[in-house]
Amino acid sequence: MTRWGGGLGGTRSDAAAVTDVDLHEALVVCDRDPVASVLAATRIEATLAEGGSRAGTALWGFRRHGRLEAVCWAGANLVPVCAPGDEEALDAFARTALRQGRRCSSIVGDADAVLGLWRRLEPRWGPAREVRSEQPSLVIDHEPLVEPDPAVRPARPDEIGAVLPACVHMFVEEVGYSPVEGGGTAYASRVRSLIAAGRSFVRMESGPDGAHVVFKAELGAVTPRVAQVQGVWVTPGRRGQGLSAPGMAAVVRLTRARVAPVVSLYVNHYNARALASYERVGFRRVGTYATVLF
Repeated sequence: MTRWGGGLGGTRSDAAAVTDVDLHEALVVCDRDPVASVLAATRIEATLAEGGSRAGTALWGFRRHGRLEAVCWAGANLVPVCAPGDEEALDAFARTALRQGRRCSSIVGDADAVLGLWRRLEPRWGPAREVRSEQPSLVIDHEPLVEPDPAVRPARPDEIGAVLPACVHMFVEEVGYSPVEGGGTAYASRVRSLIAAGRSFVRMESGPDGAHVVFKAELGAVTPRVAQVQGVWVTPGRRGQGLSAPGMAAVVRLTRARVAPVVSLYVNHYNARALASYERVGFRRVGTYATVLF
């Protein structure tokens, strides 16, 4: 039995969060809704693969009558996983988060859990930089409905010099600041690791300054059942030219063939162009995510 010990030790009552969480039991909780919980499940499975220990992160659990009912991954992101309306679990996670103080850059996951947790934390943690309260959660579990772009393929390690700038550009557009400000290397390492794992997909085109990325997407979270697409981006000069839907269709086909049978993503509700493109590919809505950015 592999357990995770992190954060505050012990519990105050049956309604308190626990930190000695069996990782396999936590995955059973996540399996109740594999799409909504894929962010947490990915991190739990990675922890198991690495022997059950990872510095700087923790897994909290909530037990009711001795049974693990909810979990919350607490690392760079806070990712709660619990049944809709489980106020006791959210109370327990909020108490734990308040005791340790904010260490995360965001709270992200199923909207009911994220927004319920944020209501409890905002008086002490607020204000947030931004709250994205409605992000449709979409899935596809069949062949894409449009012809995939044959030029979209997994990025190669030697293409990091072209892929990294595209990823930074996307991040700045989406989040509002550069992930490499101050000379940090964590973001570049993340991009390299995704390329090495075959989870970065690109369409490259040649130009006067060499090859550059015109379409890209990554599989940011992966379990045996679900692969979540993140970082979808088309270079500004090629937007509106029909690259997005065929590009995503290629990502769907490659992912379902090599990684997981279900492909998911979430997108801001106001991004009508992206929603229309994903619908063309064959994605359907199954829920709602939310993100609180600090």
